[in-house]
Amino acid sequence: MHVTSPSLVQTGMRYLCLLGLVAGSGLTAVPAAHGQPGPSPDRTTAAASASAAAAAKPLPGGLGPCVPGNCPPDGYPPVHNGAIRWRDAGINMYVGENFLVRERAAEAEGRVVVLGDFDQDKAAGASSVYNVGEAGVGSRVAPPVGSDWLTTGGDVRVGAGERLLAEGGVVRHAGETSGRILGTLRKDPDAADPYVPLRDELTEASQCYAHPGGGTRTPTGTVVHAGGETLFTGDGISALQVFNVDFDLMSGSGGQEGIRFAAIPDGATVLVNVLGAARTINTYSGTIDDSSPFNQLRNRLLWNFPDATSVTFKGTGQFQGSVLVGNQRSMTTVSVPGMNGRFFTTGSLTHTSAATGGGGQEFHNYPFDGDLPDCGDDVTTGQVEVVKKDEDDGERLAGAEFELWQESNGVDGLQTRGDDADTKIGGVCVTEAPGECARTVPLGTYYWRETKAPSGYELPSPNVFGPLELTEENASGGVSVTATNEKEEDVVTEGGVTVVKKDKKTGRPLAGAVFQLWRETNGTPGLQRRGTDPDTATGAPCTTNAAGRCGAVVPLGTYYWVETKAPDGYVLPDPAVFGPLVLTEASATNGVSVEALNTARDEPTTTGRLTLVKKDKKTNKALAGAVFQLWRETNGTPGLQTAGARRDTLVDRGCATDGRGRCEFQGLDLGSYYLKETAVPDGYVLPGRTVSGPHEVTEGNAAKGVTVTLTNARGGGKKDK
Repeated sequence: MHVTSPSLVQTGMRYLCLLGLVAGSGLTAVPAAHGQPGPSPDRTTAAASASAAAAAKPLPGGLGPCVPGNCPPDGYPPVHNGAIRWRDAGINMYVGENFLVRERAAEAEGRVVVLGDFDQDKAAGASSVYNVGEAGVGSRVAPPVGSDWLTTGGDVRVGAGERLLAEGGVVRHAGETSGRILGTLRKDPDAADPYVPLRDELTEASQCYAHPGGGTRTPTGTVVHAGGETLFTGDGISALQVFNVDFDLMSGSGGQEGIRFAAIPDGATVLVNVLGAARTINTYSGTIDDSSPFNQLRNRLLWNFPDATSVTFKGTGQFQGSVLVGNQRSMTTVSVPGMNGRFFTTGSLTHTSAATGGGGQEFHNYPFDGDLPDCGDDVTTGQVEVVKKDEDDGERLAGAEFELWQESNGVDGLQTRGDDADTKIGGVCVTEAPGECARTVPLGTYYWRETKAPSGYELPSPNVFGPLELTEENASGGVSVTATNEKEEDVVTEGGVTVVKKDKKTGRPLAGAVFQLWRETNGTPGLQRRGTDPDTATGAPCTTNAAGRCGAVVPLGTYYWVETKAPDGYVLPDPAVFGPLVLTEASATNGVSVEALNTARDEPTTTGRLTLVKKDKKTNKALAGAVFQLWRETNGTPGLQTAGARRDTLVDRGCATDGRGRCEFQGLDLGSYYLKETAVPDGYVLPGRTVSGPHEVTEGNAAKGVTVTLTNARGGGKKDK
């Protein structure tokens, strides 16, 4: 249980008495703004407000929900620039150390409390203005007129030629001021005192949410980082959805990626614990309207950073949800266009813009209305888990379907039929890649019942696993059981073929590309779409989704994806055929995939060429018949990677040297390339290193081209050392 310190309550009550607010209004945990106008609330309304506050477990000090003011009765509006109709006296931003405004940052909407200094020193040539309280664009729910819009325990410094705008509100400061500040200035040595206890309380809460009892909070959902996005999948039933993330939310090369949530029940609170000493979120997800599912979680979504000393938010998205940074030695750097939710850090904050340009970065005032864990409660829930494995090799299996049942009829074992059956909990759970199904449930006795085996496996007999006894003693760690399956003897006859569409320059997945799948049926190598004996188009055209994917489950065979329409703003590649994708019994389990890259219409069209010359190692004679693949460096990892989800890009599958010993690769985009030798002329051996490069194709050598000379030694079939 979070207990507000006596000094905070006493100081807060002193301010509330000035306003004529009665005890029991539900507001005593948050010190009100100095000078906030408002009548005494109706006692019935006050009691209802207090009851609601007790039922929901907000952040320490009652932080999070809207505080009247004049709160929007039907929820906060999406980001807009219309008239201000509503007022929120709650703290939207809390900074435990210093608040630094840099580069082209623009606004901090809502009440702002800073225990240290507020320091504004923007870039030369940028807008000279920074707004606090009211924002030109935001939720347009501002603090009450005449109340404290900015409070500092230190100085307020504004750079030469710049302005800090708090017109309509009070800038209450314990230290000195310098520069041009538009608003009512009030020096108060005790300005930040009511808010000092919140710092330790927020740190304790941050640790509580992520590390109850010193461990790690049991998650209710899974987090998968792949395919250009991080996907948070809930359990579909829990009122508190908990996710633990121990990696950066960005692409492997440091670029932007998507953020997506699935299986989150309506009204559930989402707690994301981002673990680690330094964390970066770089995303394009989030919009200014409320059409995005990410936006719709905003008021009940909390991103908690309990341990990090460095936190970075960047990218081009309107980031959604409230943020809590619990490490008091931390620095959080924010350069996304918009942060939409409460922002509480016990350390320092830098509000800035990307070094490459842009501007107008804003904090928008939105409440947090979630129901968070109370670490003082007795343990009443825990996690029950089943882990699905292959019986022979112990590999974890996706695709098994389970039901969870609670022992409720007093009869040993599981009964699923009849008038006195045990109780089924929630719907069907399907194991993902980690092979797990887990639910957070009340203490008791449970069984997992497998109703469908993974593809290629037999349903076990018996198919019930348990009992699992969840008690107060083991609830913090949860209870688990392993369920194994034997493989079916039947031969695999089908699998998945996938194409992933990406921006050629950034690697970002692209939606809106249209593909047609073709199957090799005429026995002629390569794809033939016309003539008297073409290959066979398979299925309907497919449009890539937000993850840039099109996929189909098809019989074993050889396939090609043909791009028929590029995403908006992109050029159709030439050639637009991607494959062959050979789906065999061995590859069918995981499926086969190919990347298709597109160039934006406004990308530079400069191209170059690379010429390979193959010679006899001893005589320098030109050699015909050596075969080379050409790969482009695209994954940001030094050296050539030809396998795995993050392999480099195959540009040419094979060129055989001609009578002059030459292979010429033309029309190459600027970049780094590798040559991989796959076959040698008759009577010669492969060199000890079959990969050469990187070979750089640049603007400087594009016209002339790059020439690479490689040699082979004669021999009897072994590699040349």
